[in-house]
Formats: sequence, structure tokens, C-alpha cells
Amino acid sequence: MKTITINSLADLPRAAREFVELMDDSTVFVFYGDMGAGKTTFINALCRELGVSEDIATSPSFSLVNEYRSDTTAELIYHFDLYRLDNLDEALDMGIEDYFDSGALCLLEWPERVEELLPDDTVRVKLFVNDDDSRTIQLSRLS
Repeated sequence: MKTITINSLADLPRAAREFVELMDDSTVFVFYGDMGAGKTTFINALCRELGVSEDIATSPSFSLVNEYRSDTTAELIYHFDLYRLDNLDEALDMGIEDYFDSGALCLLEWPERVEELLPDDTVRVKLFVNDDDSRTIQLSRLS
């Protein structure tokens, strides 16, 4: 398990750089954390670090998935917010497995909704809010 600490909002770019260095060739990252833990905020910083235009990465709460493209590498990035997903059939209908198989980077919030569909090589990312309001990120393999 690998751990990254985010001391403040100003520390997000450093934490995102550190995260990118740990990503290796994995493409599916699932983000667990309580409401307000900072999942979307961190994914936004991560997308900026990956070359996505600064203001483009927002929560896809109403569309379930947003597509971004890195300005530096042209890599596709899919950002899922599955909070409003009612069941697995909805995920299958939107073609979630095709996204996973695409080779593009997939960043999922609220992955609890689709855990049984996740690839074996998925990376689990847990965000914790600490007593001092800093955040801790823990990365580990799903299986």
C-alpha cells in the first residue's frame, strides 16, 4: 500500500504529481471516500497534472461520465461519478466495460455501485479526512 498526504488545497499539485508517479501502466482507478472527502477535487488536480485544461475537470454527477483529453499527450481520460447510478444494468447499458477495456484512463467516484464489474488490475484509492482537515490517500490493488 502506498500513501500520500495532502496538507492543504495548496498542496494538491504536489500530491497529484506524486500520484502520477505511482500510476505505472494501470488504467482503472477507483476512488473511495465519504461525501466531501475531496474525491472530485483530487481528480481535478490529477487531471490538470495529466495535461487537461485547468477548468475542464468537473464532477460528472449529472452525466455519470465526462471525457477529457490531455493537452500534452492527447490521452483520453474518463471521469465517472456513479453516485446516481441505480443498478448494474444502468452501468452495463452505458457500456462501462467498454470504457474499462478501451485502454484509456478511467477514474471512478463511488465505485461501490459497480464493484463486481471492475477489472482485476483496478487500483483502489481511498481518501480519508484527518482530524486536522488534511487528507490521506491510500493506493492499493483491488485484488
